[in-house]
Amino acid sequence: MKIIRLFILILICGIFSFSCSAKISQKHKRDTKKESIFYPGAPDTAHIQYLTSISNSAFLGKRSKFSSFISGPQQVYNLSKPYGMSFRNGKLYICDPGIAGLEIIDFDRKRFTNFVPGGQGQFKSPLNCYVDKNDYLYVADPMRQDVVVFDSADNYVAKIKDTGVFKPTDVVVENDKIWITNPDNHCLNVYDKYSRKLISHFAQQYGVGDDGFLYSPFNVFVSDQKVYVTDFGDFKIKIYDLDGNYLSSVGSYGTGIGQFVRPKGISCDRESNLYVVDAGFENVQIFNKNAQLLMFFGGAYKGPGDMWLPAKVIVDYDNAKYFSKYVDPAYDIKYLVIVSNQYGPDKINIYAAVSAK
Repeated sequence: MKIIRLFILILICGIFSFSCSAKISQKHKRDTKKESIFYPGAPDTAHIQYLTSISNSAFLGKRSKFSSFISGPQQVYNLSKPYGMSFRNGKLYICDPGIAGLEIIDFDRKRFTNFVPGGQGQFKSPLNCYVDKNDYLYVADPMRQDVVVFDSADNYVAKIKDTGVFKPTDVVVENDKIWITNPDNHCLNVYDKYSRKLISHFAQQYGVGDDGFLYSPFNVFVSDQKVYVTDFGDFKIKIYDLDGNYLSSVGSYGTGIGQFVRPKGISCDRESNLYVVDAGFENVQIFNKNAQLLMFFGGAYKGPGDMWLPAKVIVDYDNAKYFSKYVDPAYDIKYLVIVSNQYGPDKINIYAAVSAK
């Protein structure tokens, strides 16, 4: 009888202990839940939320036990020194000079691929890339001194060159044209998309001292009506019409609000707001179509949401579903803003433009 009573007492204590530990565990989970990171911070109205970052293939999650049984233990692949990016149809293409190739992240299939072709497609220092509506991949490689083209199956197709000095740093395919920045000849090379023949040297009509002269064109973004060029040598973003006529500029050299020290990647949203990476400030500044500064986000790396030598920014409306689970429940996501960092623990930062519900 004493043994039975002792057993019941032990059982009750065990149940009470488990219940207490479960409550403590749940409380611990609530206490350690990460708060959402917004820009600007409270009490101002939030416009940008930091969602998450990608630094290696582990971001895609673990494979099933069956896949691991068939293919062996899952290997983790790290991003080395990411620079340019292009996001289309659920695939994020990342130029990585650190591996002399690209990383391709397929979010639908949850695949992470190191794309390091040989032969005629071999890279030296892939800097920026673009995937067109036909899923053709264009990679600007200034050390190769050409742009390398691959088809939708990642097969080498062609290389785009120019006579004289040609060190392409960025490439965009829009309006059936291939737009390539070439700092060494102070202009953009524009090619026909289908024949890949040179059409023009964009903005070449301007001379030193002219507002439209490009001292060191490094990055390019093309919309339906305008061409935006990062002039690294003049610390400005210069804006032209599609025929190469200079319209206006954004920014100037300096450490003040709305100025630049090391402007690099650029992109625009559908309201013609301009996003500019500054590797010196380690942030992204946003300007409206009247060149007025709206806000900035990021900053020198101290933790999640910050940047470490950022290089590229892309605004994406088509792939938000892959990151919607990270959005604060009090907000709706409008589009993604993705920034690459060459150094630090967070190599690809994923942000979202948000609005309160």
